[in-house]
Amino acid sequence: MATLVTPVEQKVILHGVSWETYERLLNEHQESPGTHFIYDEGSLEIMVLSRRHEKPNRDLAMLVQLVAMELSIDFDQLGSTTFKRERLQKGLEPDSAFNFVRASETEGRELDAEIDPPPDLIIEVDVTSPSLNRFPIFAAFGVPEVWRYHQSRVTFYRLESGRYVETASSSALPPLTADVATRFLEERLRMRSTQWMRHVREWARRQR
Repeated sequence: MATLVTPVEQKVILHGVSWETYERLLNEHQESPGTHFIYDEGSLEIMVLSRRHEKPNRDLAMLVQLVAMELSIDFDQLGSTTFKRERLQKGLEPDSAFNFVRASETEGRELDAEIDPPPDLIIEVDVTSPSLNRFPIFAAFGVPEVWRYHQSRVTFYRLESGRYVETASSSALPPLTADVATRFLEERLRMRSTQWMRHVREWARRQR
């Protein structure tokens, strides 16, 4: 019997890449949402996403939306919007990003990454061995909270004094813990989408 194998990401890292080259590649791939570019002081990672990567990313993003809705927390889903700052020589395209505190300010308008504050929450999915370390990039932008999915587990991190420390619960969605988020993703594998969404919303209602 044939076995369907879902490919993992294709990654390549280039060094000695100028900021101008990075920006040119971004412009040339504006219509290629399945390709992400991460830039850090001359090092450029180009990653082509796979379904194995996108499924936990989308499930976690949906988890954020469902919990926020039930807790009446406004949010602006930024998706994989590009954030880049030439003065930092850093640029990133998160797997998913959200604003909560500034949701009403940013919703429905184009962001200027050189001026606008960073997202309140970034979701980072790593289904292969890590390449460029994203955390120094997130910290340079001042992203207050990061959720990382790796080896079937969700871990929450909070920015403190310029470094990320692991934390049990989310600052953006306080009732939610990393253990609960991990459990929800495990349950998603066994549940239909509508059943799972009802399950998450029922849990969130009980946290009010």
